[in-house]
Amino acid sequence: MSSSATRFSHAITRLPAKSIVDGLRACNTGNPSHELFQEHHAAYVSVLKETGAEVTELPALENYSDSVFVEDTALCLKEGVIIMRPGAPSRAGEAAAITSTLKTLFSDVRVIENGHIEGGDILVTASEILVGKSERTDAEGIAALRVCVADWGYKVRELQTPADVLHFKTDCGLLDENTILSTRRLADSGCFEGYRVLYTAEDEEASANAVCFNDVILFPAGFPKTAAMLEAEGYRIVQIPNTEAAKVDGGMSCLSLRLTPNI
Repeated sequence: MSSSATRFSHAITRLPAKSIVDGLRACNTGNPSHELFQEHHAAYVSVLKETGAEVTELPALENYSDSVFVEDTALCLKEGVIIMRPGAPSRAGEAAAITSTLKTLFSDVRVIENGHIEGGDILVTASEILVGKSERTDAEGIAALRVCVADWGYKVRELQTPADVLHFKTDCGLLDENTILSTRRLADSGCFEGYRVLYTAEDEEASANAVCFNDVILFPAGFPKTAAMLEAEGYRIVQIPNTEAAKVDGGMSCLSLRLTPNI
């Protein structure tokens, strides 16, 4: 059930900053607790390590309140890494801050220099790279990504993130090389034609951002119907508390860069 899109030897995470209370959010449901966020983050890292992965835990960046969400800064592929260009002005410096770490792991480091694009809008499957336009990712950024990966042989397909949804992967996650967990509002657009789609339970749309990492599904705690469905489908899921990240629009994929170095 795993492929190069779901099997990794390494991961990169970053500790949540105390300034996470100032993190960006679509709706104000209260400030996250830094102490509780740290506990949840430690649980997340522990699950990654239990799969056998080597995890790099970067220090907090107090000047960047959303910097715990490292996925938005880069796209890691087996051939190399592409440094993203975040669409939120307050996050513009995060990509540069992680580049030196990525250069120790990849021999080919490329940089998006036009438009804007964030990793949260990118779903890499075994056959293509799906990218949703959103408030953080525009057509120019997607075009720049297409140029960056052209000589690596990747197909980039531009899609549309649903209105009022932060990132494309807010509403979906890769479960295996041909199966995607999705909300109905996203899948109904037809963007996953050719894939096997499993739907989040009604009123559990926030569980869609699950991550397959070395045959384990990292799944946010608190969504029992969707969790039971995935287990009935034969997936091994590990439920991880995510209440504090959710207050600043964060999910399972946001908290790590998943990769296999080529150095």
